[in-house]
Amino acid sequence: MVLLSWKRPSHKDQKACIERSVGFNYDAKYRGVTADPLSTLQTNSQLSKDGFFLNHNRVLLGSGLNTFDKAKFALQSWRHFGLNWAFVDPKTPVEAGRKFCVCVKEHIPWMMMPLQVAYVSEDVKGDKLKASFGFGSGTLNGHLLAGEERFSIELDEKNQVWYEITSFSKPAHFLSVFGYPYVMLRQKYFAHQSANAVLKHVNDGQTPTL
Repeated sequence: MVLLSWKRPSHKDQKACIERSVGFNYDAKYRGVTADPLSTLQTNSQLSKDGFFLNHNRVLLGSGLNTFDKAKFALQSWRHFGLNWAFVDPKTPVEAGRKFCVCVKEHIPWMMMPLQVAYVSEDVKGDKLKASFGFGSGTLNGHLLAGEERFSIELDEKNQVWYEITSFSKPAHFLSVFGYPYVMLRQKYFAHQSANAVLKHVNDGQTPTL
């Protein structure tokens, strides 16, 4: 059951959404698959066979360790969801097993959709000439979609910092079955808006602190 709210969902509303969600709504064999390289996902024929659609977006944020640290903090504090039509409680810890609620405004009502952090990954090589941080979240029962989404920050060997979103999904509710082309457009729009939110944080000149 999809939870709706005529006003911006409160902390109590989000808690109720999370408490009503029981278990992931996609097959366990796909749990954590978004941690695989994009090339592996693109050649995974089982995903498409089972009806999942792959979505990917990668944006250059800048360069240097300071940019990487700011971008990492942006993910840890949910700045990538800091939009006027979508948000996650910024106090939600980014840790494996943590349930949370994505609140999205579509036209008049807000929709609350439950997810759970499936994994968190961090990799620092040598003297931080290369580094990455990311986490993947899986949809729970009550979400419009079934699937998983990964948000990640990478500092590559050229000292460039990238923000990447990788996901696979399919409809899990009749509303998304009939409106999935629209949902796919909204996913692309979110990727663009989310990248802008991270860029804004990276360029604000403040030092990140948790």
